[in-house]
Formats: sequence, structure tokens, C-alpha cells
Amino acid sequence: MREILGRRRRLLSQHDDGRPELIGAALTYAAQWRWPVLPGAAADPRARSRCSCPDPECTVPGAHPFDPGLLAATTDARMVRWWWTNRPTAPIVLATGGGAPCAVSLPALPAAHALAALDRAGLRIGPVVASPTRWSLLVRPYSMEQLGELLYAKDFVPGSLRFHGEGGYLALPPSETGAGAGTVRWERAPLPGSAAPWVPDVEAVVDAVVDALTRTGVSAPEL
Repeated sequence: MREILGRRRRLLSQHDDGRPELIGAALTYAAQWRWPVLPGAAADPRARSRCSCPDPECTVPGAHPFDPGLLAATTDARMVRWWWTNRPTAPIVLATGGGAPCAVSLPALPAAHALAALDRAGLRIGPVVASPTRWSLLVRPYSMEQLGELLYAKDFVPGSLRFHGEGGYLALPPSETGAGAGTVRWERAPLPGSAAPWVPDVEAVVDAVVDALTRTGVSAPEL
């Protein structure tokens, strides 16, 4: 009996040693902000540079959907609670577009320059998601036609600029991912409260991020 009780305590301790802040954050995104989320693939604990998905060359270990797939993303609190109760360390993945924000992402150094330029111009910036290598500016949902018109007007669009639109995804804080992604955090955190955070139109940030990438010379794709 002591052995059984001791084993149960160890199991409870392992569960408590998970990431309770992950399930709390996932519930905030889904139930309060109505952002559809799902658990990410997670990095392989035996090798943080590798993903638990079948792709040995995965470039974003843990920071993408795998099982379930992206279409399973939901705002249902019961489903979210079930997922993170069973996978307490899984990264939180946002399904971008639709009723959820989209994002514009770029390498961290030019992203810092872009935020500084937007601040100097007095432009309001929404939440910014940051990993050690890339920052993502959350924006309102946009169409491919709208994005195409914006980019067509540019003389040059750096290859390191990425757009997370309809059908895309983005890892949200406080996820832990593999490779260079590391810990996902808020560079500009949403204001506290129950309402979904305000985000700008994509037009408000594209000029600043393209200019920052051009000035810093970071034009090639980066992880």
C-alpha cells in the first residue's frame, strides 16, 4: 500500500511540475480572447534541436501543429483544458486569421529597429511576440489581395520577412520550443484585462519592418 501511495504521489508531483502557466495562458487566449489555439508538436526532450514530429529536418521544432492538425484549433475551454491537462508542456499555437490576429515576423535585430521607428513616429503598436531569433507583430486579419497590393508597391521585399495570415500559425507565450526558437515571450505584452488585445492594421507596420530589414541588411530567410 505504501508503495502504491508513494507512486501516486510521484505521479502527482510530476504533473504539478508541468507548466501550469501554459494551460492558464491557453485558456485566456481561447476562452477570453476567442483566439483559436491548439497544442504544438513540442520539441523532442532528448534533443531540443529536434521536433517530436516525423520530419528529421523540421526547421521550427515544437512551434507548429502536428497532432492534432491546424484545423482542430478551437476556442472551446473544455477542449483546451483537456489538451493541456494531457500535454502540460505543449507549446501554445495560434491559428492566425479569421477571427484571430494575423502577424508579420522578422529577425529580432531589425524587429527592434522597426519598433523603435514606430515609437518615434507615434504609431500605436499592438502585442509583439518574441523568441531569441524572431519577433512577430500581431496585426488585424488581412486578405492575400490586401497583402499583395502592399508588397507590390515596394521596390524590394526582404526574404526574411514572413506573413502569418489565414491558414497560418504562430507560437504564443509562454511556450518552450526547440532549436533557436527557445522560450517564446511577450516583447510588448497585451494590456491586462478580459477583452481581446487591440491590434493595428497590417498597413501600419509594413513600411517600418521593410525599412528596418533593408537598413540592417537582413534580407535572407532566417529561422
